[in-house]
Amino acid sequence: MSDGTTLSIKRSITVRAVVTPAWKEEAERELSNAIATSDQQLAQLEQEGQQVVDEIRRQSANPLDPRVQEQVAQVQQQVAAKRAELEEQKRNVLQQQAQVRELEMEQIVEQGQIESFCDLKVGDNLVTKMQVAVVVRDGVVESIEQG
Repeated sequence: MSDGTTLSIKRSITVRAVVTPAWKEEAERELSNAIATSDQQLAQLEQEGQQVVDEIRRQSANPLDPRVQEQVAQVQQQVAAKRAELEEQKRNVLQQQAQVRELEMEQIVEQGQIESFCDLKVGDNLVTKMQVAVVVRDGVVESIEQG
């Protein structure tokens, strides 16, 4: 590769947010919505699980038949596994909500990742090119940190 050749590479950029009243309010709202969604999913799961069990028993000539009982047990086991998964997700969101409430104003927190492209040429420091962060305050870019 000659010295004049450039290469376009994709990189991840860390997005950091300055904690402000507006940011905190939006984060709280998003987390509250996620908790409400989890509650709805749990209720729907229980309802659908019960409907499947009722349907299995209704279609059977003998609801006490061991095969029917086994089918019911399998459905209940699947529902329990999905319930545990949803409850774990909800616990994580509740934990995030508690963490957001403890954040102080003007604190900088990592909010996520975005991707961008940059040009790379012979002599560039690859590590420096890849280490980029954007700091935003209420959605407005406040600074771009490189290296």
